[in-house]
Amino acid sequence: MSRIYHADMTAPALRVRRATIEDLEALRALWASMHFRVAELEPRLTEFQVVEDSEGKVVGAIGFQIEANHGHLHSEGFTDFGLADTARGLLWGRVQTLSTNHGILRLWTEEDTPFWRRLGFKPASVEELKRLPAEWNTGDASWVTLQLKDEEAISEVEKELAMYMSAQKQQTARITQQARTFKNLATVLAIILTIFAFGAAIYLIFKRPDILHQGR
Repeated sequence: MSRIYHADMTAPALRVRRATIEDLEALRALWASMHFRVAELEPRLTEFQVVEDSEGKVVGAIGFQIEANHGHLHSEGFTDFGLADTARGLLWGRVQTLSTNHGILRLWTEEDTPFWRRLGFKPASVEELKRLPAEWNTGDASWVTLQLKDEEAISEVEKELAMYMSAQKQQTARITQQARTFKNLATVLAIILTIFAFGAAIYLIFKRPDILHQGR
């Protein structure tokens, strides 16, 4: 279970929001100062959450990549590391909201700092690494991870739901087939009755031609 981070009430006023195209120049400078590959991060601008000060200046950012029900925190950077933990607290609040909105079950990051450790992130075990999305597994990273929800329990619920939906689908198909068969039988019966009535009418006409003249 993740822990709730309590912000330092004496810290400078900061706020967190999603990055926009107007932040690109500031983020380029931040990424360069952190020795990140700027050209690779630029197309992924919308993955980033930024922290800005009271004057609207970007003082920190982190990327949040989503793959299925996994989230990847990456490329964390700050202009002033004296504000890093306060900024991380705000970013963590945003990550929790995004994780809830997108149904994230597990978080992954290569940011192995005391702040993330205090939240419950720990080095991924061999078994946990098997869950890591293949797109992120470069083979040369030291991953730490945090389980947000019981993956096994949710997996079992999803399996049971899938089985229930399959059973319902099969039952619907059976009912549809039965209805189609009944409709076909009803059609055949109607045809038989029509033929019988027509035949009976012809029989009466030939056997009792006087019927045609009754009532005249």
